[in-house]
Amino acid sequence: MMSTPTMTALNETANFIKAKINATASTAIILGSGLGNLSKEIQIEFSIAYSEIPNFPVSTVQGHKGRLILGKLNGVSVWVMEGRFHFYEGYLAEQVVFPIRVLKLLGVQNLLLSNAAGGVNPNFQVGDLMIINDHISLFTINPLLGKNEEALGTRFPDMSEPYTNEFIVKAKKIATANNIKLHEGVYVGVTGPTFETKAEYKLIKNVGGDVVGMSTVQETIAAVHCGMKVFAISVVTDLGIREDNNVITHEEVLAAAHAAEPKLTIIFSELLKEIA
Repeated sequence: MMSTPTMTALNETANFIKAKINATASTAIILGSGLGNLSKEIQIEFSIAYSEIPNFPVSTVQGHKGRLILGKLNGVSVWVMEGRFHFYEGYLAEQVVFPIRVLKLLGVQNLLLSNAAGGVNPNFQVGDLMIINDHISLFTINPLLGKNEEALGTRFPDMSEPYTNEFIVKAKKIATANNIKLHEGVYVGVTGPTFETKAEYKLIKNVGGDVVGMSTVQETIAAVHCGMKVFAISVVTDLGIREDNNVITHEEVLAAAHAAEPKLTIIFSELLKEIA
């Protein structure tokens, strides 16, 4: 993987994928920890392992399959990334968002993100879904540091609406129509890989966070930078704000994400049809 997101590397990767399949889609979905089964609902037209794509990072985390798919979900063409990349895996911030920029070169205009997150809001329960309407990125490395690629976007992108309100409104209507309980709130991005201490959970709550996680923020920044519309939803997989001796494991996170997956599939598939 190249150390800088040069347009040469981005174009090389995009052209490699274009040569493999003469089709594309305007929307992409990135599936987080334990959420890979949504791809079973997709009529797959093209599939390739990340390891076979030039310049692409490779997923190293349990629960991330590491495959790029093009197919149809609810009758609509969509790119799907089964697994994402994290700063804590040892990748540079620009490597984490490299696939986002490649998707832009493939014609993607809308990005739908999912993640597993720790509940900070005391009203949340394990298995709940939360639409992200804003994020706090002060605890993560900004992927736009360094030389700006003018071909992708402006040096100083506006972040007043990182998550597209139009998509949030549509998703809430879909959830209501399908009797799916939805929260809405702020996602706080951290580097990981450690789960937060009790003091850190209190800090995150005090600065306005409703959930906390180790992904999504850098991807959203890169997507907004290159002009994409973004929608993101968190599955609450653990409750870090509890005062008891709550020990969190990755296995429990994956189990909770799997249990919530059918609800997430409904929201994503119906939203995809609405924005197509």
